[in-house]
Parts: sequence; C-alpha cells; structure tokens
Amino acid sequence: TRFQYCLKKLKKMIDSHCHLDHEPMYNDLKNIILRSKEAGIKKILSICTTKNSFKKIIEIIQFDSIIYGTYGIHPHETDIDKVSKKEIIENVASNKKIIAIGESGLDFYYNHSSKKQQISSFKSHIEASIDLNIPIIVHSRNAEKETFEILNIYNNFEPKILMHCFTGSTEFAFKLLSLNSYFSASGIITFKNNVDLQNTFKLIPSQNLLIETDSPYLSPVPFRGKKNEPSFIKYTLKKLSEIKNVNLEAIEKITNNNFNTLFNLN
Repeated sequence: TRFQYCLKKLKKMIDSHCHLDHEPMYNDLKNIILRSKEAGIKKILSICTTKNSFKKIIEIIQFDSIIYGTYGIHPHETDIDKVSKKEIIENVASNKKIIAIGESGLDFYYNHSSKKQQISSFKSHIEASIDLNIPIIVHSRNAEKETFEILNIYNNFEPKILMHCFTGSTEFAFKLLSLNSYFSASGIITFKNNVDLQNTFKLIPSQNLLIETDSPYLSPVPFRGKKNEPSFIKYTLKKLSEIKNVNLEAIEKITNNNFNTLFNLN
C-alpha cells in the first residue's frame, strides 16, 4: 500500500515521550530499541516519574545513543517523592543526556496526591527548568485553569513548555500558545471518537507540534488495547499528517525540527 511505501521512507522519527523503565519494555529493551530503529526512529526520550525511576533512566540512557532522559516527579507521586528546585537541578546536571524536566504538572482527575503538594512540586519543576533553560514536560488532566494560571505566572521568564499527550480543549490550546507552548500528539489522536481533539490539532500551528507514544500506554489504532512501544509512533505520525493535510515525510521533518529546536539538539 501507499502507506507501507511511505513508511519505508521515514528514517528520522522521534518519540518525544515514553517510559522505557516500565514493563514490558524495560526487560525487553534490546528488542524494543531494535524494532524502533527498524521503524525509522532516530531519537527516544524516556521520561522520569519518580526518584526510583530516575535510577533506571540513568542506566537506560547508557544502553543506546538514541535514548535520552528527563528528571521529574509525576503529579501522582508528589506526596511521596518531594523534591526541591535544587534537587531537580542537581539530578539534571548529573548527566548530559538528561535534556528536560518532567513529567510534572497537575492531575485533578485521579488526585493520587494532594492538590497543594502537586502545585508546589509543579512550581519547583518550572523554576528549575527556567534556571537551566531546558524544557519542562507538562502533564495536565482536569486542571486546565490551574495549569495555565501557574505557567502564566512565569511567562516573563519564557519557560520552554511541552504539553505532553495533549488532550485539552481548543480554548486551553490557544491560551498555551500565548506562552509559546509546544504540544505532543499521542496515539489518542488515532481514536475514531476523538474528533474534537483532532480538530484542535488541526488548529495548532505545525511549528508547535511533536509526536509521542507514551508507551507502554495509549497504543494507537490498529494496536489500541495492547501494550504500546516506540516503534508504533508511525501510526500517530500518519494520523497527524492526515489531520494537518501534509504528507508523511513533511510532517516527520516538521516534528523532528520542532523536537531538536525545543531540546537544543542536532
């Protein structure tokens, strides 16, 4: 098919958000990375969520040159894993392949941690990202108003913001665009019933878009319901090319350039 033909020409895809420290990927890292390279992936960013996960990420980024990492505490974990701005900065500085802070943010859907502690942690992460001049990867669920209000406090410092696995409203997207935010599309954009989200991505400028798997979660169609992995990124890229009405190779180049610009990589 034309899709298979086009896929063969994709050689530089980037998975901007996955969790290689989570199973079943961690114990099958060799094959996961092999399949990623065969699919045409050039860079993978493995995201930190806890202090313990960072220990695995430091190990994982040494496994292959295409893997990069982050340091951050997920909003679910902020009651248990409390960190200061100083601690975040020190962990990022411990390895040159740690290129961003996060994922941090607010999750008022599950509320696994108190709202007060989530907000406090989020601010520490933002401030560390500003001090280091590197991106903060933001998780926001059922907290559009609060997420924007907090980020907007720091607007004069021009934080580098990446809204991971963006599923927010069009109104939220346009508010975030006023902060020069980037937005990452996940496999959720391939779900047929998510027309509103597809329409929001249609309106977000291409120069603000990245792609991700969030693997092992959120597998795109045709693997929905199964364990996700970075090599499936091509299905999200294909859907994004349809939404933006841009050919696959062009959207691959655009999302790559955006990633490399945001993370200051070649």
